[in-house]
Amino acid sequence: MSLQVDSPGRPPATEPDRPDTGASATTAPLATTAELSTNEPAATKPAVAASAGVVSPSGGTFAALRIPNFRLFLSGQIVSLCGTWMQTIALGWLVLSLGASGTVLGLVTAAQFLPVLLFGPYGGLIADRTNRRRLLMVTQSGSGLAALALGVLDLTGTARLWMVAVAAALIGLCSAIDNPARQSFVQEMVGSEHLPNAITLNSVTVNAARIVGPAIAGLVILAIGTAGCFLFNAASFGAVLVALHRMDIAALQERPPVHRAPGQLRAGFAYVRHTPALRIPLIMMVVIGTLSYEFPVVLPLVAKETFGGSAATYSMMTSAMGAGAVAGGLLVARRRRIGVRPLGFIASAFGAVLLLAAAAPTLELELAALVLVGGTSVAFISTGNATVQLSADPALRGRVLALWSVAFLGTTPFGGPIAGWIAQTFGARSGLVLAAVAALVAAVFAFASLPRDRQSAPRTSDSESFA
Repeated sequence: MSLQVDSPGRPPATEPDRPDTGASATTAPLATTAELSTNEPAATKPAVAASAGVVSPSGGTFAALRIPNFRLFLSGQIVSLCGTWMQTIALGWLVLSLGASGTVLGLVTAAQFLPVLLFGPYGGLIADRTNRRRLLMVTQSGSGLAALALGVLDLTGTARLWMVAVAAALIGLCSAIDNPARQSFVQEMVGSEHLPNAITLNSVTVNAARIVGPAIAGLVILAIGTAGCFLFNAASFGAVLVALHRMDIAALQERPPVHRAPGQLRAGFAYVRHTPALRIPLIMMVVIGTLSYEFPVVLPLVAKETFGGSAATYSMMTSAMGAGAVAGGLLVARRRRIGVRPLGFIASAFGAVLLLAAAAPTLELELAALVLVGGTSVAFISTGNATVQLSADPALRGRVLALWSVAFLGTTPFGGPIAGWIAQTFGARSGLVLAAVAALVAAVFAFASLPRDRQSAPRTSDSESFA
């Protein structure tokens, strides 16, 4: 996202209240005016926040919660995300209960994210062209209806693998538009000063729900079956719709929608390609998103085959990751580093703790390792997300964030079946080893991308390094 919401014809301005970190802003090579089309500004200046080594938002760890609209939004997200994690647990267990193998589980999981891969960039363009609050009302309603369909199919005993895959694909289609719109909407609520803090608090909320949702899911599945999780998730979207409806529209820092013009998708790709502060984190996320974030495929197999557990075991493992993510998120919410170099260090730590999880001999040690996995995971996601958002020109914000969603979620159609096949063929632990190797490869790429004469200068900005 930009550093300030300005008019469409004006480049982003520097942030007024951000402390000086000693990093200068130099012009990175960006897309030309022709590439961006006549309706969009040519970005003449990289985002200062992306180049800053340290971001320290005013107001402390929970600064963004002082903003009523964001507080309202986050309250709705808490309810909805609990339902989403309940559905995640139920979906994996339903597929396995229908007799699917690890490879088939990977394929069904991939069906949920294939639309993000295919239509994610266009979803970002829709977010740039549309009022984001109203767009979110549409996408949240669509996701709720798809969850309701899954619940009815499961409850009536008519669910088949192909039906589950179709419903998952419909959810993914809504996500292809919802993700960039929702991420872009955060800055409209909080502005640029509190954006990194809001991103981290949102990640904390996601992972707090990862603790509560799976715990509830385990009880619901034992009591009434997986259908109850789908139905609860369908109802939970109502909390988001109420929050969006009750917002103070006048307090939103809305940016005028981009007018329709030819070549706008191509302009988004060109902009990212010519901006190292965007390109390198996105490539890292492609690698990690493809092979490391396949936990919905790998963890059910680890729970069932490695430790001989049940859906409750899988829920505990997911909750352990969530607990670690909440703790890790709160640690980085107050003071955090953003940019390529910090991402490299975080990816290294992520890979190391994944190796610990792969080697854990007992369930207790596995849960402890997954706490560390959750902490480093949320640090990577939130740091990468903040780096990308604060480096993006406002007129192309939705398209840039759509590419981030494609890198994070849209790569699952490739990674899900690969991780499922490897875990099924070489043992469930091998899926965690694959995840660790991918994270370490991404870390090596990050460090290799930094100019050699700059790698030993920790306070130098990424934008300056790549100038």
